[in-house]
Amino acid sequence: MPHFPAFDCAGVIPAALLPFHADLSIDAASYRAHLRDLGGVRGISAITTNAHASEVASCDPAEQEAVLALSMEEVGDRIPVVAGVYSDGTLQAMRLAKAAAAGGASALLVFPPTVLARGTQARPECLADHVRAIAAATDLPLILFQYPLASGLTYPLATLQELAEEVPTIRAIKDWSGDPTVAERHVVALSALRRPVNVLSTHSAWLFPSLVTGCQGLLSGSGSVIAGLQVALFEAVQRGDMAEAQALNVRIRPTTEVFYAEPFFDMHNRMKEALVLLGRLPRAVVRPPLKKISAAEIGRIGEALAAAGLMPAKRLAAE
Repeated sequence: MPHFPAFDCAGVIPAALLPFHADLSIDAASYRAHLRDLGGVRGISAITTNAHASEVASCDPAEQEAVLALSMEEVGDRIPVVAGVYSDGTLQAMRLAKAAAAGGASALLVFPPTVLARGTQARPECLADHVRAIAAATDLPLILFQYPLASGLTYPLATLQELAEEVPTIRAIKDWSGDPTVAERHVVALSALRRPVNVLSTHSAWLFPSLVTGCQGLLSGSGSVIAGLQVALFEAVQRGDMAEAQALNVRIRPTTEVFYAEPFFDMHNRMKEALVLLGRLPRAVVRPPLKKISAAEIGRIGEALAAAGLMPAKRLAAE
């Protein structure tokens, strides 16, 4: 089984979508094709699966194992695969972590248990112990998913620092704090640790300014559609070419405006429709409780893809 233990949890990491058949079963052939598309993008450092973009909340543990197996078979011999650990129960999270390690994952993306919502600031030790248990179950590198403060599932910075000092396998956070000042504070504080911890931006709606703070990479579902633009933007920021970065941001902006419109939960629904418009998925089926979006919204997605230079306007007119 391919395995990449040296993966440093940095760079541009798209989060893959998960295609379904009309009967809501997993479309393995289309998923493999999607992985090949992502794996062919120059400059990506890994691919994430079993995360929000792949509708992990709608996939049972057996399906998650199958999705990881497909990922490893299709790209795992050449690209590190990050597996999400999404569970409200710590014991189940430990089982998922062990299964991902056995399946060949190179790192784990650890989601906070939603049962702790609206309480982690008062009792951060509950969230910290969840992480400690997963770290004890496997030696894979961990990426901690930092949620917005409003979610009540946010690691206090002091807790992040404490965990990073204590648990050597914590290598990065996926920063969704939603606050530019907090995001910058994460970069400064975590980079200064004895064992520095990377910050991967997932602020896709304001990706350019978030990267300028010094993030070591990005991990984003919109990379399922615009990974090439994300790589170009990250590289431009890294080499200090702000003119090029601004030009790329202008191209990216139309897609972020349609993908991350309200209601926010439709973001990956919209990304699937984008891939259908681009001819890279045969259908845009989502599992309930999500529902297909309107034809008018699909039209706006097509206009955004054309504005980003990803789809010729003449093709859009023919759709």
